[in-house]
Amino acid sequence: MLEIEDLKVYFRTNAGIVKAVDDVSFEVRKGENFTIIGESGSGKSVLAQAILRLLPKNAEICGRIIFNGKDLLKLSEKEMRRIRGKEIAWIPQSQTSLNPVLNVGFQCAEPLMEHFRMDKKSAFARIIRIFEFLGIGGNRIREYPHQFSGGMRQRVLVAMGISADPKLIIADEPTKGLDASKRSQIVELFRKIGDKTMLIITHDINFAENLADRIAVMYCGKIVEVSPAKEFFREPLHPYSRGLLDSLPSRGLKPIKGFQPSMINPPKGCRFRERCEFAREICKDEPPLISLNGRFVRCWLYDRGNWD
Repeated sequence: MLEIEDLKVYFRTNAGIVKAVDDVSFEVRKGENFTIIGESGSGKSVLAQAILRLLPKNAEICGRIIFNGKDLLKLSEKEMRRIRGKEIAWIPQSQTSLNPVLNVGFQCAEPLMEHFRMDKKSAFARIIRIFEFLGIGGNRIREYPHQFSGGMRQRVLVAMGISADPKLIIADEPTKGLDASKRSQIVELFRKIGDKTMLIITHDINFAENLADRIAVMYCGKIVEVSPAKEFFREPLHPYSRGLLDSLPSRGLKPIKGFQPSMINPPKGCRFRERCEFAREICKDEPPLISLNGRFVRCWLYDRGNWD
């Protein structure tokens, strides 16, 4: 469905070059929920925006983003507009992306009218059905974003995302800014659309545990682990992954020491080494991505020939 190969996204700034996504590769399989987790500022959202080619002008991007056999980086902007909203849906993290002066029904119906040339009546009828399915209430399609609670606005964003029946849904921090009760509602909401292929970006570990089929862990612009979700939460491989889980209240609330390094001047070798209790001299060299029974981890701990 989606293959990311050697993707790099750098930003030129007055302070230097920010290596937001640095040599990232993974695949999202049809029908699965592939979830990328990591601390804020690790490059997760930039990665999602790169897939949809929604980056600012100071971004430099290279690599390959293969979606249904097409390299999205080679398409024109006109060709990308045909894909956004129709084949790949984007559910943004900010609810301010909803236009305050347009009713929510029109905003959700717009992709249908744009991509499928549906008339307004037919498009609204479909949105009513989607609103009912998602627990919003079809009678609310004429209301405006300010008339909805935060949890309901998130449901509207999901409705907008699935309205055109896309092949892939990318959701960026879908529980951001929501309290615990609303987060649990969003979990149930995403379970309702669980037959879709989804790429979810989140730092909400509990949300990921409830929904993901596979987990990718991102740290300082790099993917450091990819594992089936059940195996990941039972036995994380990378020291950073272990630190993320140990920092949860349910697992003892033990924070990872130190801070995420600068993406302008990241440490050479393993970018986590300055915070890692297992760091050795060899960690000053770039660790390989090691395959372990269908799991992948970027850490010298698992290269016994060099570690010993």
